[in-house]
Amino acid sequence: MPTRLLRNILITLALFAITLPTFFCHNPATENIDNETHEASLWKNVYDTGAHYVAMQTCRSCHEPIYQTFIQTGMGQSFGTANKEKTAADFSSAHALVYDTALDYYYKPYFSNDSFYIMEYRLEGRDTVHKRVQQVNYIVGSGQHTNSHMFSTNGYLYQAPITFYTQKHRWDLAPGFEKGANTRFQRMIELECMSCHNGYPDFAAGSENKYTALKTGIDCERCHGPGSLHVEDRKNNRPVDTSKGPDYTIVNPRRLSTELQNNVCQRCHLQGIAVLNDNKSFFDFRPGMKLSEVMNVFMPEYEGAQDKMIMASHVERMKKSQCFIQSGKMSCINCHNPHVSVKFTPRTQYLNACQNCHGSSTGQHQCTESMQVRNTKNNDCITCHMPHNGSIDIPHVAVTDHFIRKRPVDDTTQKKITAFFGLKCFNNDAPDPITKARGYMEFYERYAQSKGLLDSTLLYLGKQSEAEARKQNRDYIRVYYLLKDYQKVISYANQLQPASVKDVWTNYRIGEAYYQLQHPDSAMPWYKRAVELWKYSLDFQNKYGICLLALNRLPDALAVFNFVTEQNPNHISANTNLGYIYLQQGNNNKAYEYMMRANHLDPDYEQNLLNMAVWYHNNQQPAQALKTIQHLVKKHPDNERARAMMADLEH
Repeated sequence: MPTRLLRNILITLALFAITLPTFFCHNPATENIDNETHEASLWKNVYDTGAHYVAMQTCRSCHEPIYQTFIQTGMGQSFGTANKEKTAADFSSAHALVYDTALDYYYKPYFSNDSFYIMEYRLEGRDTVHKRVQQVNYIVGSGQHTNSHMFSTNGYLYQAPITFYTQKHRWDLAPGFEKGANTRFQRMIELECMSCHNGYPDFAAGSENKYTALKTGIDCERCHGPGSLHVEDRKNNRPVDTSKGPDYTIVNPRRLSTELQNNVCQRCHLQGIAVLNDNKSFFDFRPGMKLSEVMNVFMPEYEGAQDKMIMASHVERMKKSQCFIQSGKMSCINCHNPHVSVKFTPRTQYLNACQNCHGSSTGQHQCTESMQVRNTKNNDCITCHMPHNGSIDIPHVAVTDHFIRKRPVDDTTQKKITAFFGLKCFNNDAPDPITKARGYMEFYERYAQSKGLLDSTLLYLGKQSEAEARKQNRDYIRVYYLLKDYQKVISYANQLQPASVKDVWTNYRIGEAYYQLQHPDSAMPWYKRAVELWKYSLDFQNKYGICLLALNRLPDALAVFNFVTEQNPNHISANTNLGYIYLQQGNNNKAYEYMMRANHLDPDYEQNLLNMAVWYHNNQQPAQALKTIQHLVKKHPDNERARAMMADLEH
């Protein structure tokens, strides 16, 4: 194949913009908080901006007995350093191996001395043709259901591709990595995830997944609110006799209304599609608030899906129950003591909670089932009315179904999902049209790329007032971006200037729309604005560098890609792009070095394989060039340019 043709293919593919995932978590460090009104509270640490978090060890100094039981709970054990004491996994050779049949990777977890590693490898016959070893830094989960695994690269946090499922005592691909969706070592751990698996971390401003400090487990202040006012009173010898009334310096959830009690729990136990309110972050909710002051959480509603449940959807399930609907006073802490692990909670505590409402005056069960059936179900309420149920989002796991029903559907007679009804908000009975529209877009981006969801988005956006609509260019930009109507995106962008747009994703989407329409010069100021807002979003930086390449600004692009790899040496695309730049500059050694780095990180990365084939061709290694391009075509059979290149090399 002529070198010029190879070079043209290389340039065309190197400058092709790879669209980034478009769902996101708001960055609390870059949002501007407007002056706003909020609900009043007698609890001083709810809205007082001077109240700050003091950390669990400060609480422990006065509350040692509670601390000792709490750290044994699922919340207390939710996140920790990866070591032999923390893990619940089986590392014996009979269990510790996972094979991804879709992508042809093996995963082997193991300890070397006191350090935890995951080895990814690929075999061809008996030969190992790929091997990557990644140290694991953190374990997520108490071990009651799972242990998942995270690693940090210069503070950037990512999820590892395998999980140990303790109930089935087996290793397997992590949730969401199955059926060809394995992102290997690239799934970012953003604030939405971290804010429910941990005490509030210290987050690097202008990033998506960079942290400067992490807590180990959910801590006291997640349920009680920031403790500084409470600590200050105690240090200044201002005690409160709580037998006579509340201590208003710190929230006691038991003294909140039923609604506000449930809002504390549903911050994390109402897992769904969380839509943050404008200028809010996942840090902003405090116990004593309504969750709807910060976010609205939607769940999809389906026909035939009453027994389909998400693992952490306890509040949603409870709110479907007649016990909740009719009582008006049912909260999570009617049954649960959050300071004591469920493993150490006697069964009678839960049964007594049922009997508080359903017991007769003589204390006998008011149960209409025959004793013969009751005896097969432990003769208790929970076995029949709150059975264990598999979750649809986490494989190999069964959890207590909090949808309390008289006769739960037997597993053998469950209906199949037959229709999608829409999204329902479970913490706000009347979300506004803009919030509903955003819920449908979030659902589209994360779970189901159905055009009908975007039709619903446009329907709800159309219900805004004209004044509201003028303020919501970013929502129209987002929906038309998802529809790939880039010309429509630009029509809304024409009313804006990058400097006036504070939403980073809006800047990115406008830049991407211009780029897809082959106007990199117009895309440049929008990409630049995005990285000004989120300097440590490495994918945004990488796209900015690609745009610079398209404008033939190689030195500027080189600086951007070097910044990305300094922040995260394992960024595959940035290493690929550096290899490309050095190839263009005739620096064969540097080009090969970065290509090999990218190939070690991802042996199937499309652009890098093409670059490598060009490098081998230019360096008179035709057999290696052909082998590389054949592998590319095997993994990416729709790449027509690669097929053409292979045909020329074979002749």
